[in-house]
Amino acid sequence: MPPKPTWDPRPPMRPLPWLRPTIRFRLTVLYGGMFLMAGVILVSLIYLLVAQSLKTGTALPFRLVPGSRVQTTQGFCPSAGPQIDPDEFYSCLQAFMTKQRNEALDSLLRRALIALMGLTVAAFAFGYVMAGRVLQPLGRITRMARSVAGSDLHRRIELDGPDDELKELADTFDDMLDRLDRSFDSQRRFVANASHELRTPLAINRTLLEVQLSDPEASADLQQLGRTLLATNERSEQLVEGLLLLARSDNEVVERKAVNLAEVASQALEQTRSEAEAKRVEVRSTLKEAVVQGNGVLLERIALNLMQNAVRYNVPEAGWVEISTGVQPGEAVLVVSNTGPVIAAYEVENLFEPFRRLRTERTGSDKGVGLGLSIVRSVVRAHGGSITAHPREGGGLVMRVSIPV
Repeated sequence: MPPKPTWDPRPPMRPLPWLRPTIRFRLTVLYGGMFLMAGVILVSLIYLLVAQSLKTGTALPFRLVPGSRVQTTQGFCPSAGPQIDPDEFYSCLQAFMTKQRNEALDSLLRRALIALMGLTVAAFAFGYVMAGRVLQPLGRITRMARSVAGSDLHRRIELDGPDDELKELADTFDDMLDRLDRSFDSQRRFVANASHELRTPLAINRTLLEVQLSDPEASADLQQLGRTLLATNERSEQLVEGLLLLARSDNEVVERKAVNLAEVASQALEQTRSEAEAKRVEVRSTLKEAVVQGNGVLLERIALNLMQNAVRYNVPEAGWVEISTGVQPGEAVLVVSNTGPVIAAYEVENLFEPFRRLRTERTGSDKGVGLGLSIVRSVVRAHGGSITAHPREGGGLVMRVSIPV
């Protein structure tokens, strides 16, 4: 039974879009919060001023003559009769005016708070709209940066409008794109020239060696020397192809098509089956449909390199290699597991560096040129994915490639 995966197949939790701490969200909260604070202070001042005015403005402009009687309406002074003396009248009048003042202040406060809440909601909406308008150039810069990142470096923002900080940022970004465009063009020209200059002499050497080996009059020593040189030439060709592919795959894939990882893995399986049979390594497969957008040739190189490494660095006559594909939430997965030597966890990361192997820094065997996993990681990154490696108990590795769907 293959080991259980050590990764968490569940997608990571992401915050809700309206709860992200974006600049627009923070500006909206700032505008609305400032308005709310100003409104609370304003309502409090109005309330205090009105209360003070009512308190100082309630002095009676008359006074009853001692010994007179006052006839009151029903409910004015419940504790006294219909006719009361001046002292009782003043006491009831003061209580009545205090009650009227408190009711007026309560009504004022309720209506002010209702108006404040309505204006606060309007202020938050207005702040959200205004923040969006203010940050609209920044959103354009972000969308342009997202579209040109590693792909179409010929496009520019060319932001118009006032000469403010956002336009200065856009112009700086355009200047950076110009420099990056020139740098990538120079790299592409170098790769093209190197491809021609390096492949041509190797192809000529291979042709001359094959012609010499086809000569029936050649001696046995010459035949052996020719085969050795032909193997060395073939190794050099693999190294050149690997370096060129590594240089090309470091950039993001621009032209993408629907590719089924199950078909890619099946092709890699067929190409390595004869080598596995020669070493008597058992090959297993569990291929489920997993469609991604990418470059079919580069994706096939991922599966082929992983399968070749799994077969070549295996246990002869007692090992196995298992390749599987499938879909998990948000990503397609290709997993290659194999038996082999015991690998320490701290040595796994070195496998992805060019020309590095376990316990040695330079390639020194006939198993490869030391670029297989480096190419795999570059191609995976060019497709926006990731690759992880985990040592198996008992020896070998579990390689897991995940590509967003």
